[in-house]
Amino acid sequence: MRQALSILMITCMSGVAGAAVSAPYKDAALPIEKRVEDLVSRMTIEEKALQLSQLMIGPNDNPNNAVTKKQLFNPRIGSFIYFQADVEKRNEYQRIAVEETRLGIPLLFAYDVIHGFRTVYPISLAQACSFNTNLVEQAARVAAKEATASGLDWTFSPMIDVARDPRWGRVAEGYGEDPLVNAAFCVATVKGYQGDDLTAPDTLAACLKHYVGYSESMAGIDYAYTDISDRTMWETYLPPFEAGVKAGVATLMTGFNDINGIPAVCHEYLIKDVLRDTWGFDGAIVSDWGAIRQLKNQGFSADPLIRGAATLQASNDIDMESKIYVKIPEMISKGIVDIDDVDEAVRNVLRLKFRLGIFERPYTSTEGLSTRYLTSDYRAIAEQLAIESAVLLKNEDVLPIGKGKKIYLGGNLLSDREALMGNWLAHGKTNDVIGIREGFKTYLPHRSKMVDSPDQADIIILCLGEKKKMSGENGSRSTLQLHNADEVERYEAFDKPIVLVVGSGRPIAYQTLEPQVDAILHLWQPGVEAGHALAKLIFGLENPSGKLAMTFPRSVGQIPIFYNRNQSARVGDKSWSGLYQDIESTPMYEFGHGLSYTTFAYEDLTINKQTLEAKVKVINTGTRTGKETLLWYVVDPEARITQPLKKLKNFEKIELEPGEVQMVSFHIQPEKHLSYVDSNGAMHVEPGDFHIEVGGLRASFTLD
Repeated sequence: MRQALSILMITCMSGVAGAAVSAPYKDAALPIEKRVEDLVSRMTIEEKALQLSQLMIGPNDNPNNAVTKKQLFNPRIGSFIYFQADVEKRNEYQRIAVEETRLGIPLLFAYDVIHGFRTVYPISLAQACSFNTNLVEQAARVAAKEATASGLDWTFSPMIDVARDPRWGRVAEGYGEDPLVNAAFCVATVKGYQGDDLTAPDTLAACLKHYVGYSESMAGIDYAYTDISDRTMWETYLPPFEAGVKAGVATLMTGFNDINGIPAVCHEYLIKDVLRDTWGFDGAIVSDWGAIRQLKNQGFSADPLIRGAATLQASNDIDMESKIYVKIPEMISKGIVDIDDVDEAVRNVLRLKFRLGIFERPYTSTEGLSTRYLTSDYRAIAEQLAIESAVLLKNEDVLPIGKGKKIYLGGNLLSDREALMGNWLAHGKTNDVIGIREGFKTYLPHRSKMVDSPDQADIIILCLGEKKKMSGENGSRSTLQLHNADEVERYEAFDKPIVLVVGSGRPIAYQTLEPQVDAILHLWQPGVEAGHALAKLIFGLENPSGKLAMTFPRSVGQIPIFYNRNQSARVGDKSWSGLYQDIESTPMYEFGHGLSYTTFAYEDLTINKQTLEAKVKVINTGTRTGKETLLWYVVDPEARITQPLKKLKNFEKIELEPGEVQMVSFHIQPEKHLSYVDSNGAMHVEPGDFHIEVGGLRASFTLD
């Protein structure tokens, strides 16, 4: 088998059954569009329908939506979700498609590579808290190398649904509540997956999802109805997708949700008018799993042909697992689908395959498979990202732990390595994870001593967290309380300082826990290097630098709560202000919150009125080297359309030695940073007064 496959990989497309060697679509020297048109002209209606269909081989790895059914392999299907890592089997499937079908069109193999393939790095929400786009791009590059080494061509990532309801399980998969942050990490991830050359063997087609507004699900329940105003759609939910399209993303996935009564998967205005015509997206669009079939449940139509026709006409090119696009010949015969719509969808699918270079490189090498994963370099990136993603929420002079201290480790995360990786862990294995005890033992010598019981300890480190299945897809929850929070009370009885380390896929309501402990380090779900990252943070070998990309409420009763909300009509006097009677109205921890083992001071914020360049002095006033993220906000106090209290317009992460001073600047571009959007998507810049805020300082200027 290995010898035969090696020959196949050398000869690539030679010997395709039934297709002339001289066929223009086989000529790599021709422009892609000419190759696409030639191939489309040779295809039957049945062949076109199959190219627009996607099925699955093998089970998925989502514990809340497990799918284990086996499906028959059809070599003329356009793409497969391939939840295996068997390269030889994948190549055999490809060989059948390339050598034993009439036209020899290669298959696309896709997979949910969300936060790593084998080297599992922190969940996406954690990555956003790093505010380090360069590091996230590196992690996505690692994922692409490992995934393509296992035969994948396409990942259903990144998820860029702006999320403001932490009850929704899929907040773990996105980048938090701010459109700018989602856009920035979207671009970084797309660059990491796709590299500089999409035809290279180690690049992976990225997929923006879920288009659009899926995260606004009613009551945080997955797959639910969404009610979104036109202006909010343009202001909040569309910008990350536009950024991804401008970054050259190869594919996009539509969502399950209704949008004001129109299902996202067949929303012609948003897909055709906005995405295709206005933004110029010419990549492939795939429906989410079974979304076309499930239109029946949404009351759209009981007729599968009507459902398929509507989604195809709306420019959904690929039917994921609904098995409705295979009926396209019947749709055409009944006159409910135009052949031009079918051909356009086929062009988009074939264009993707040509752009990926799989006509010239259909097979994956089987040499050196064991050396392709979990390299020391890959682990180093995962560890650094876990370090920079962790957020120090509270610290009463307990951390870092000094030398000679006796520590006791407790909590469910000590034994639950799967929970440390989180949902959608791809081909990550629990044995790959550096556990918490293991990580601590690496750095204990000459620092501290681990004891067997809490009464012997100077400090208790309590590591609690969600189980894997408590977040992710179909992982919505009605409470934000830790399911094992009563552990804290049990350890309180020992009357020792408690450091609470929390792993989760969502914000946690710390209202009752916060007074019970001396420090809180929110670790999220940090991936395979969890133990090393945590130990380095606890012992002060690394300085925490993460900041929250999503607001932490005091209780679910405050939801939705996010930083860039609009101002209330009544402010000031508490009796007038519409505040909660039974709880503080402020968040537990606001967007951008995150402590360090050092201190930073901001001074001398100025704005050059001619160049609109804002400058601020940042000083490390502490005794440790640390990283600080500058969050630049714009405040527009008066406009024809009321504006949020503030809007994040730029962020930058810097590193400062003790006593070091840096001048950091932000060039204000009126159309980009001072504009607002109306309900039609038009941008407006009004003259008037504006404020710039950073590091607790504010400076004002007037735009003429």
